[in-house]
Amino acid sequence: MYPLPLVRRVKIFWSSLKSWLSENFPEALKTLNKGVSEAQIQSAEDDLGFKLPLPTKLLYRFCNGQLPLSEHHRENMRMAHLGIIGGYVFYDHLINVHLSPLEQIVEETKEFYREFYDQDDQLYVGTINLQDGEMLPCVPKSLIRPTNTDMPQDGLLLWLEEHLRRLQNGMIKIRMLKTSRYISLFPEASPSCTSAMTNGVKVRASAVFAPEHPESRRPGAKCLYAYSIRLSVPEACMLGGVYYSSCQLYSRHWIIRWRDRVVSDVNGEGVIGKYPLLTPGQEEFVYESCTPLPDSPGSVEGSFTFVPGKLSRPEGKPFEVTVAPFPLEIPEYIF
Repeated sequence: MYPLPLVRRVKIFWSSLKSWLSENFPEALKTLNKGVSEAQIQSAEDDLGFKLPLPTKLLYRFCNGQLPLSEHHRENMRMAHLGIIGGYVFYDHLINVHLSPLEQIVEETKEFYREFYDQDDQLYVGTINLQDGEMLPCVPKSLIRPTNTDMPQDGLLLWLEEHLRRLQNGMIKIRMLKTSRYISLFPEASPSCTSAMTNGVKVRASAVFAPEHPESRRPGAKCLYAYSIRLSVPEACMLGGVYYSSCQLYSRHWIIRWRDRVVSDVNGEGVIGKYPLLTPGQEEFVYESCTPLPDSPGSVEGSFTFVPGKLSRPEGKPFEVTVAPFPLEIPEYIF
């Protein structure tokens, strides 16, 4: 029924993902369900009124997604950050993507698929304008292969395999959110994540596309990007050959470009109301913010002004720390 090469491919995917979760995110591994039966697949197709792509069927034969949210608020709070796809946080906006079980997919799909359904085996993400039918493809169309080939490829399988690659190569990693761990989708490696060192202060920066955010409805703000800035002093803060045991952020300067045009040039004190004090060897200070753009692509660059010592007791002259340009673009794979 299923092409053997495809069975092997899906088996390798699930085995590899479970191995990564076991080593790096065991609390999420515990949320995975056992696979569904062929009878359950058939029942889902009968309920939906159409056939599922072969790769999607196989994915759910091996694993029926993650445990669904329940009626218990405390349990839902515990589960909220355990999505195996991960997410991002900026201000009070939190996204964390779980792989839904088949029965939940069926129920939610029946609500609106008659308006949006297009049998092209692509995987789509709804934007803030989903009610108007606006959706974006999550994987490159050129990679999708129809079911009648020896190795069919649908959007879901390609999407999950790309996600696994990013986990394995360190492009995305586990981060803390208060007392919980989660998979952060902010890129951690180049070219999507840029890095610059100035006088011993290291700045890493990257962004994610957030099509579901309400800001995307604003006139001239079709694309909304969240960005993550990480500040640290890996070894020592050095200025003019002098070592300082600490330095503190005073202000920021951002230049935001859309294509070749500067659309925002901003100076301000602190970051999100904070003035982080950095010392050698401590963990990165991380903060997130966002910016809208009329379209893609764009970029952000700029600088931070630091004071050696502390703002309350400066030990030298202020100095600028470079923020290397990092991209704002609609990616080939949208997570």
